[in-house]
This record gives sequence, structure tokens and C-alpha cells, in this order.
Amino acid sequence: MTPEASTSAAPDPETHLRVPPSRVWTDWPQPRRVLARIPNWVGDVVMTTPALRALKKGLPEAEIWVEGKPHMASILADLPYVDHFLDDPGKGFANTRQRVRNLKALDFDLAVLFPDSPRSAWGPFAARIPMRLGYSREWLRRSMLTHALRPPGEDRRRVPVSMIDRYLVLPRALGLPADGEHMDVPISDRARESVAALLVQRGVDLDQPCVSVIPGAAFGASKMWPVEHFAKTLDLLHERHGLQTLLPTGPGETEIAQRIQELMRTPSYTLIDPILSLDQVAALVERSALVLSNDTGPRQFAVALGIPVVVPIGPTDQRTTLHHLERQRILIEPVDCRPCCLKVCPIDHRCMTRITPERAAAAADELLELAPTWASSSPTIAN
Repeated sequence: MTPEASTSAAPDPETHLRVPPSRVWTDWPQPRRVLARIPNWVGDVVMTTPALRALKKGLPEAEIWVEGKPHMASILADLPYVDHFLDDPGKGFANTRQRVRNLKALDFDLAVLFPDSPRSAWGPFAARIPMRLGYSREWLRRSMLTHALRPPGEDRRRVPVSMIDRYLVLPRALGLPADGEHMDVPISDRARESVAALLVQRGVDLDQPCVSVIPGAAFGASKMWPVEHFAKTLDLLHERHGLQTLLPTGPGETEIAQRIQELMRTPSYTLIDPILSLDQVAALVERSALVLSNDTGPRQFAVALGIPVVVPIGPTDQRTTLHHLERQRILIEPVDCRPCCLKVCPIDHRCMTRITPERAAAAADELLELAPTWASSSPTIAN
């Protein structure tokens, strides 16, 4: 990868897994009901969709129940390979007890645990689900699994790999073949219509192209590109391509969007009240000509939907999201202290501040120039 940007042809959907499972089990009873515990981060949830699709293809007669935070339901519940969504009641003694009761009542035969945390394994363990498959990083987690896999690594050291590959290892460990590596994001007509109505209300011209901006990051401040850089880049994109700037926000991100708008010389539209739901954010991304995003969840919406996306990456290891690169431009500054994976930079945030607006605008120029040569976007699951 160069410091300027990362480009690559999109992976063949039938490409072989780059991460083999540490073990494969084939002698096990076919389940009637499968629990798939998803991660807590939006981007990671989108990156589990190839693995969820593989579970359903390999176990077509089984019910696939996905368990996760309630707000994740809008981006998974309408997938054709997800039969039911089960809300996680949350942390705390009372909620944990309720979670165990919910799992016991549904009488699962198999639990596939995508997160590595002990908490994700505790519920299925306490509910006595007969088969519990997941990665084991330490003894407590391992003690709650019946089928434990070693995390991807070399010489007993963990190695960052694409999370799509990492999650696909779990169904492959059960002898189930992958069903492609493309990610899915279902978008309902209801979400599309509500977003279009909101944009009209804000004064956006629906006949003119727009750039959707994702300036926040639930991970922490270290993932955030400076607001001044966002503002200057967006002014450049308006001047060169006439793109209208749309600034949706997540919880706690209102001030970030407002600050970018204050710094811009060209018109922009904040989508603050109401805060968009995840399926509405996906619908907004779908209708965008370009997405300019920190390395956060909606970036994966753009990747799944085939929308060009420019991504400044600072403290985290880019290898965990190094997939489907044809319509992405990943901007990295090669400083000695990255990847640190810290939530807050203890020094001067050089990994992000040194990624200039001019570089981001040039990457966007390249993507917008290539866009007419691409085939239609990746298929969207509509309802």
C-alpha cells in the first residue's frame, strides 16, 4: 500500500479464503435452530453478512437467529438468510439473566459467536446450547466454547486480516462452503422514501449529485479526520464537481457536523434532527455519488452498495478492512507511531492531520472519473 491511496481490483466473489480455520469439524448433528451472535460495531456487523449467508446456504433447513444490539435489527432483519433477529437485553445482572432465559427458551442447537469477548460466549454457555463455536483468545473464553478456534496468526502471534475473511472462517470450520465475499445491506422502500422526503425538506436538489460525509467515529477521537480538512475537501468537491454536501450525524456527533458546516465556504446540509436510523443512513449512502468517511460503520455501507468512498485512516490497522478496494481510496500517512489503536492520541494526531484535503480531493477526483466505467453497483437487497 502506498502512502497516498490503496487501489486494487475487486476480489472475485468466489475467491478462496485467505485464512484457513485452525480446525474443521464435520461429524456433528444438523441443527434445527442456530444462534449467530454478531459484533457490536456497525461496520463489523456488515462484514459478517458473507458468513451469515454461508451459514444459511450450508444449513438451509435450519432457522438462523441473529442476536445483537436492538438498533442493528434495521440493517439485518430483512436479509433473506436471516430468519429472526433477537435483541440483546444489555449488560448488568438483570439483563444478563434475561438474555440467558431468552436463549434457553428458544432451544438452540448451535451458537456461532463472531465477537471474541467472554460476554458474547457467556449467554450461550449459561443457556447450555450444545455446540458453541468461536475464537478463543484466553482461558475464560475457551472454557465457555465446545468448539474453539485459534485466531488467525503466525508463529503464535495474532495477525490482522480482513474481518470478512476472519468471520468466514467460522462457517468454514463447520465444513460449510463460503457463498461469496460480497457484503449485503438491505434497504427498504420505506427508508428510501423517508430519506428523500427529509432531503427535500432540507432544500436538497434530488436531481443533483451529492457527497455524504461521515465525520464521526464511535471508536474514539483518534479515528476522526480534522473538521478543517473535511470542510476544505468538501469545498473543493463542490467547486470541481458541483457535489452537494450532506452531513448526517450519529448520537453525540451534532457539534462535529455543525463545525464542518461553519467552516465551509460552499452550501451544505446537516441531517441532525431527527438523527437517521441505520437503514436510513444506508439509504442516504445509496443515493450518493461519493462518500467521504472516517474508518467507521457507514464506510462499509458504501462498500457493500458499490458507492465510491474516500477513507482517511489513522490509528487502526488497515488490514482488517482491506477488501473490495476497486471503489475505495484509503488514505494513510506513514508515521512511525501507527497503527497504535488508541482511542485518543497522546501526542499531535499526526497520522490524521498530515493527510491533506488536497490528497482527499484528488482521490475523490479519481473515483468520480472512473465511475462511468464501472458496471452497475453491487446488488442491493430491497424490500
